[in-house]
Amino acid sequence: MPLGIGIESLQQARASAALLAAGAWDVAPLELYVNGADTIMLQFSYTRGGAGGSFGFQVQGSIYSIAANVPAGAGEWADGAAYGVGVIAAGADTVSAVQAEQVVFQATGAGQEVFTYFLQGLAGVVERIRIPCHEVGAVGTPGTLHVQILAQ
Repeated sequence: MPLGIGIESLQQARASAALLAAGAWDVAPLELYVNGADTIMLQFSYTRGGAGGSFGFQVQGSIYSIAANVPAGAGEWADGAAYGVGVIAAGADTVSAVQAEQVVFQATGAGQEVFTYFLQGLAGVVERIRIPCHEVGAVGTPGTLHVQILAQ
């Protein structure tokens, strides 16, 4: 059921727990229903496990409400993209670069740090999202991470 205008949905995307050792990605990130949302705010709470601790995450979205609706040959999850515009010149085609985006957060101290990340202009077309995460900096001493989303 769509969220509707002015209705908010607060969901836990990742329980507060240590990231996996050796920089491994979360094995089974939670799937969160955000159908009808136009804006999603992700709130990350990270405490590094060792000096130089940092973590990476990807926002993955699906246009399908359930896995059973994915047509044969189609992908269920798509990574968010980073986009670089090529040089525009009259009378010539332009080559632009696009690739899957991984965001990395570097801790500045030993205490818990909280920050937000926004996804806007979704226009209600994304049915589900998930946010796989992994330790990037101190992979031998992974930090603790908690993720919540607020969708509207």
